[in-house]
Amino acid sequence: MFESLSQRLTQTMQKLRGKGRLTEDSIRETLREVRIALLEADVALPVVQSFISQVRERALGQEVISSLQPGQALVKIVHDELVQIMGEENKVLDLKANPPVVVLLAGLQGSGKTTTTAKLAKHLKEQAKQKVMVVSCDVYRPAAIDQLKTLAEQVDVLFHPSSVADQPVTIAKQALDAARRQFADVLLVDTAGRLHIDADMMDEIRQLHTAVSPHETLFVVDSMTGQDAANTAQAFNEALPLTGVILTKTDGDARGGAALSVRQITGKPIKFVGTGEKTEALQPFHPERVASRILGMGDVLSLVEDVQKHVDKSKAEKLARKIKKGRGFDLEDFRSQLEQMQNMGGLSSLADKMPGMGELPEHVKNRVNDRQTVSMIAIINSMTPQERRFPDVIRGSRKKRIAAGSGTQIQDINRMLKQFSQMQRMMKKFGKGGMKGMMRKMASLKGQMPGGFS
Repeated sequence: MFESLSQRLTQTMQKLRGKGRLTEDSIRETLREVRIALLEADVALPVVQSFISQVRERALGQEVISSLQPGQALVKIVHDELVQIMGEENKVLDLKANPPVVVLLAGLQGSGKTTTTAKLAKHLKEQAKQKVMVVSCDVYRPAAIDQLKTLAEQVDVLFHPSSVADQPVTIAKQALDAARRQFADVLLVDTAGRLHIDADMMDEIRQLHTAVSPHETLFVVDSMTGQDAANTAQAFNEALPLTGVILTKTDGDARGGAALSVRQITGKPIKFVGTGEKTEALQPFHPERVASRILGMGDVLSLVEDVQKHVDKSKAEKLARKIKKGRGFDLEDFRSQLEQMQNMGGLSSLADKMPGMGELPEHVKNRVNDRQTVSMIAIINSMTPQERRFPDVIRGSRKKRIAAGSGTQIQDINRMLKQFSQMQRMMKKFGKGGMKGMMRKMASLKGQMPGGFS
């Protein structure tokens, strides 16, 4: 999300950094470029107008004009105002109520409500340590009930069965009774969607809301619909007492207009964003971190959290002991590193959170892709255990067999082995010289890591 907007704003802000003096004309020109960038990102016009007005008022004041580093001061103002329109801070789900706490999910058909219900269940179970039950009140799409049942089994939460022959209000009441009997902490209610907003849909969702009195009412919306997402959210907000928004499919949205419009138009915070199809691809929405990423400043806090959440500490410690004892770094270890990188969202996701990435040339950023990482894992999987432990035995005929088994070419095998050798040398240096040696080696490689900086 925000790739195109980030690119435009980073270029615009880069022109300001280091400037010793800014005139009113240069500030106005900068704000004109920012305005165009926001409109191209499909941010709602009223939001753009309000944003530019706020930035202009602050930028033309003493805060920038009299600053020792006016360029940096203006960048900070833009950052602060981006944070402001997105909600200032992450708003967590309010679970402070007598259990079971009911959370109702509403939205249009195709927005990803059912998948989001399972993702949220997994998040609450693993991060908040809650006992969760889910139920589908979507009696218009028979597959929705079966889909939620399958997803509930995958994330290992309670599932209350329902049928297309039942009334949605009846289903919700029965699920609430079942959640009480089974001592669930949270009940997630997945509701029916429509292709568009209509009176029947709104009447039904109001009846459901009255029947179960949810503590949280979340609007689930496809971020790829841009400013239409904000308009739809506003319509639901007028029909229901929404408490928050979940943006889905943000991994496919290069513009980010929805994220910058929803909160300003509805007054409701974005609480989560869906970042992929997997059940773990749901992240709390942190406006300040997102604003930093939009301006190419990176997102170190989220990067640290990803490492803490996804890196297997026991494997990392085992590898460290192995290298320290002088035993070689082999292809099994290399594959493990690649897989853990994939678990953190892949190389492109990691690069997005690294400070300074926005300043890299576009042709370099375009070479950061996860297909190569997936390809390398497939190549290693096609090897025998002996080949993984002793890569030097991999010669001509073996390369042909590995290429055929992994659906790759021999040049792909050669490239992977070259990158493995670079990593192996770095690890050997780490074993000899400790962390200082490793950092020196990383600096000398200048980004020749798997995925495209070579």
